[in-house]
Amino acid sequence: MAPPMPASSFIEALIAEGLEVIEEGNWRDHNRNHKGPWGPVHGVMIHHTVTRGHDRTVDICRKGYTGLPGPLCQGVICKQGHVHLIGYGRANHAGLGDPDVLRAVIAERELPADNQASVDGNRHFYGFECENEGDGEDPWPEEQQEAIVRAATAVCRHHGWNERSVIGHRDWQPGKVDPRGLDWDDIEKRIARRLGSKAPAAPRPTPKRPVIDLSQLQEAARTNPRMKGTPCTYEGVRVYEAALVDEGLLAKKRLDGHFGTDTVEATSEWQERLGYRGRKPGQAADGIPGKTSLVQLGKRHGFDVVS
Repeated sequence: MAPPMPASSFIEALIAEGLEVIEEGNWRDHNRNHKGPWGPVHGVMIHHTVTRGHDRTVDICRKGYTGLPGPLCQGVICKQGHVHLIGYGRANHAGLGDPDVLRAVIAERELPADNQASVDGNRHFYGFECENEGDGEDPWPEEQQEAIVRAATAVCRHHGWNERSVIGHRDWQPGKVDPRGLDWDDIEKRIARRLGSKAPAAPRPTPKRPVIDLSQLQEAARTNPRMKGTPCTYEGVRVYEAALVDEGLLAKKRLDGHFGTDTVEATSEWQERLGYRGRKPGQAADGIPGKTSLVQLGKRHGFDVVS
């Protein structure tokens, strides 16, 4: 689970990445937290504003409009490359989106097609609105593109995420097209380079519904904690850990394919949520996945179970 960074850390991260930051009013306390929680956070979402002029853009994003109260993001990136901080906390920017996309963001793998709108994205994403008319013709100045790269990098660097944790609104919610006109492949490669990782390679196809073999997962749970380093003995562990992250039981930085002590602890917590008790070896909440608890997790997070 990754809680949102404090507002002070957010602005420090942006400045450390070389951005010019402008603080707008009471941005640290301007949010929609009364409508629901913000966090755990799993990624960064980029939007276009369908507006012209940075003063008007900032004002609309800060105040919102009829039917969609502000703030509409945490930061507005204008064409000059400045980042205007307008709110911090839950914001009206992502709306409902696809649970398969969220799982892919958590696992930092290729995104599936977004064909559902059932998960609260305002809870799980940082949002940057970028000044652009969104007609496919309004240009994206290099200063603005570089600011987008640096802002996304700042958040990813703080949380230990890679470039796959940054998505466009169009990747999240069916019917959305933003950020239209922005070369996303180039933006993703630039974020990767700035983070010091390799540019994303063509990923292996990922099945729409992954399958976890219970016996192999149990073997990993019993043997991995005693192994040195973080070896991945069974690929299904990553799918399992991604579900625990989405459930808010495991820190995203622990999503490494190694069924270590943190994953055992998170498993015990999941078993206890289902009413099982006893963490000693052989007891019902001992951190070794059982079929019933695994099937229940799969139903919530989109994977199937075989024995």
